[in-house]
Amino acid sequence: MKRTLEEHAARFDEKAGEYDDSKSEEYHACANLVVEHAAPAADEVVLDLATGTGAIALAVAPDADRVVGRDISDGMLEEAREKAADAGLENVSFGHGTFREPDYDGPVDIVTSNFALHHLSDEEKREAIAVIADLEPRRFVLGDVMFFGEPDPDEPFYSPEVDDPATVGVLADAFTDAGFSLTAVERVHDQVGVLVAERSPTAGVDAATEEP
Repeated sequence: MKRTLEEHAARFDEKAGEYDDSKSEEYHACANLVVEHAAPAADEVVLDLATGTGAIALAVAPDADRVVGRDISDGMLEEAREKAADAGLENVSFGHGTFREPDYDGPVDIVTSNFALHHLSDEEKREAIAVIADLEPRRFVLGDVMFFGEPDPDEPFYSPEVDDPATVGVLADAFTDAGFSLTAVERVHDQVGVLVAERSPTAGVDAATEEP
């Protein structure tokens, strides 16, 4: 991580009020794909990490049983709560949490995140994906800045001084190592995409289903 959590939180606190109006077409395309692939059932719980002002959380809430949003920015969380109240959504809650310490130990069926994991180093991304796997969701939908090819230094979609995007290959390996299988890869831009990962059966489950 090129900045501390506190530095990132302060940066997003400053942006919170105008955050929704500052996003690119690619961001919105990614968000729409994350919502589309999340597709929670009426009895499912969604955990939205780095929820920001709640764009994903609020979009999936009408279809889910419950949505839990986590973020490091108090300013962003306040915006999200206000938007949820304005929309009359009572099945959404927001609180402080990080990728590697989401501060949530309840049931979760689907994990979502959009445009945030790239703030972590590749090793930190691996740690975060492993933590998410331990929550045992059936699906993880990640929209983010990621490299589908060689990054163009003349047209970076990110801020090199604060961001640290990974290649799609690095992310795919991290998902696989954590027990997920990639079921969809959506390229929005050479440097932006959505990955959908489903949990693979564990060895213990496989062993339990084998004939004696």
